[in-house]
Amino acid sequence: MIEIKIINQNFSICKVEDLSQIDYSDKFYFISKTDEELSLVCSTKLVPENAVECDNGWKGFRIQGILDFSLIGILSKIATLLAKNKIGIFTVSTYNTDYIFTKEENFEKAIKVLENNEYKVS
Repeated sequence: MIEIKIINQNFSICKVEDLSQIDYSDKFYFISKTDEELSLVCSTKLVPENAVECDNGWKGFRIQGILDFSLIGILSKIATLLAKNKIGIFTVSTYNTDYIFTKEENFEKAIKVLENNEYKVS
């Protein structure tokens, strides 16, 4: 059984000008950079002033444990379950695991969908 761990904080997904105003003491933050943008997922209370665009109202959870790269379809299965229930997601993958974010208004529904499909949510 795959365990899902709820992260008890509010998140914002932002596009930022640069990294100069990011609060690196935040317990969770994710930075991604491409040739087109610099994105940040962080605590809503710590959105930097140099955010060019920002979408507030996200809640998150992670797939608990370290996922081996040979495991296939874990994130896909969760994404499909949530999509079938009309719950949009934003995901971030790290070396160890995956993080899934839903809008606040869909978070409790997402948890119930996962629990009803044999995921352990804590």
